[in-house]
Amino acid sequence: MTSLDSVSIAIFLGAVLVMAGILSSLLALRFGAPLLLVFLLIGMLAGDAGPGQLSFNDVRTTYLVGSVALALILFDGGLRTKFQSIRTVLAPSMVLATIGVLLTALITAPVAKYVLDLNWTESLLVGAVVASTDAAAVFLLVHTQGLRLRPRVGATLEAESGTNDPIAIFLTLMLVEFISIGQSSAGHVVFELAREGLLGAFVGVIGGRLVVLALNRMALPQGLHAPFVTTAALVIFGVAQIAHASGFLAVYLAGIVVGNRPTRAHNSVITFLDAATWLAQIVMFVLLGLLSSPQRLMDSVGPAVIVALALMLLARPIAVLLCLVPFRFNWREKIFIAWTGLRGAVAIFLASIPMLVGLPKAYLYFDVAFVVVIISLLLQGWTLAPAARWLHVALPRVDRGPRRVELDLPGQLEQQLVGYPVRAKSLYFRRGLTPSWSKPTLVIRDERILSPAEADPIEAGDYVYLLAPPEKAEALDRFFVDMPPSTAPDPHLLGDFIVSGEHTLGELAEVYGVAISEDQAKLTLSDYFDIHLDHAPKEGADLALDPIVLVARNISGGRVNVVGLRLPEDEEEGVPLTRGQAFKRKLAEIWSSVAGV
Repeated sequence: MTSLDSVSIAIFLGAVLVMAGILSSLLALRFGAPLLLVFLLIGMLAGDAGPGQLSFNDVRTTYLVGSVALALILFDGGLRTKFQSIRTVLAPSMVLATIGVLLTALITAPVAKYVLDLNWTESLLVGAVVASTDAAAVFLLVHTQGLRLRPRVGATLEAESGTNDPIAIFLTLMLVEFISIGQSSAGHVVFELAREGLLGAFVGVIGGRLVVLALNRMALPQGLHAPFVTTAALVIFGVAQIAHASGFLAVYLAGIVVGNRPTRAHNSVITFLDAATWLAQIVMFVLLGLLSSPQRLMDSVGPAVIVALALMLLARPIAVLLCLVPFRFNWREKIFIAWTGLRGAVAIFLASIPMLVGLPKAYLYFDVAFVVVIISLLLQGWTLAPAARWLHVALPRVDRGPRRVELDLPGQLEQQLVGYPVRAKSLYFRRGLTPSWSKPTLVIRDERILSPAEADPIEAGDYVYLLAPPEKAEALDRFFVDMPPSTAPDPHLLGDFIVSGEHTLGELAEVYGVAISEDQAKLTLSDYFDIHLDHAPKEGADLALDPIVLVARNISGGRVNVVGLRLPEDEEEGVPLTRGQAFKRKLAEIWSSVAGV
């Protein structure tokens, strides 16, 4: 009975710790504290050196939990990564994830050797442990701080953090093997690296395709799609690891494959994985905090702080600047990417490997990594949003989307039901606008189900369901959020090359001679974008309005509120321009340079 009681107490204490982590997230979000640091501190306070007095030194369990947690976090990150967004930054991301990690380790190693009194192999191991950025830290801190980064910068950071773990894990394992055995040939190192990378990519892509096939072909009971995808991700991770491939690369690529193909229950899978990754991060960080020892940390905190500062202020910036030389990033973007080298659970997780195999000075690697993570989360994590704004790589925040409900229709993947509450200030209620690719199907009012014809006119408080393609469902959000206050259109802007989105197509037609139908004349330019774009508007999106092209120049509240006019070329290239045409083109160039178009 004593053993049963001890199991019950362990379950109780574990649940209390996880609940404390969940509740502390509310306080951390309120004060802007990095959540991962809060979870670490809870584990430290619950440990044998804190008021909790819990004795925990099970490195094997910590390694197991950390592996599962990181696999889920990477899969979730891949699931949210649209291939179109990372395709243009694939080259710089891969350079940062490979050469960047190696350079960071090499530059950090001399500092570790000098301040920690280690030999070169041990110093390189310290550099390898802390070299990679942490996907969990990057994904979580960027999202929880409400940052909207410039697409190229955000995509580069996410792709790098999702793919640089394999090279860091490989370097760590090779150095641990070298310290343990005492020898390793260059050919063996190259072979292991190629096998882990290529085989991991193969397992990930094939595994992701099989998951998509199974999701769409098998008639799973409602509610089991999300658990199936989650366990399938862990199966892919396990298969890759057993085959001595990179399980972390495999699971990230599998997430990208699944996330970029039409599948059943996509929204429920995303929601379930949100909760699963949150729980995994909390458990992992609490366990890592329990494994630490504040007394032992105090013995090495001074040298560890020097290593952390060298990593953040020297190694990471040099590696980023060298890796991005061939690519067109401006100096602001490079500085921000260098500063967003967040370290998190991956560093502590890798530092537990020497403890697991019983290397000499194993606790030193763990303590140094622990201090590096704390300083990184404090300095870089807390200053992430101000740095993004100061360096002008953050886009204006958008309003939180409406509460959207997505329902799969059995037997096909082309359409699904998307439901929204109708707000009094929404675009749908005020203008009755919906995209051409969506179709209102039913309306719920006062607990009655009505057809759109029976419910006409729509009332505030109704709940409307529309048929829409799954990949475009999110683009419907902008029709059901509150519209921003409209400003009176400035008539003086109409004749220039930038106009307010509140002007109508009729007003535009009078000035530029655009041919439009009578039913379009009362549409504003903002409405025109809403109706004809098949996705949420972004800066730079354009639509043809023969003979001119409308270009979205500014977005507010999910709508285009400033529109640029791209006028047609007057003559074919090589034909001399008249004096009036040349003056018109020169005027356009001057306006573009002044207005920043």
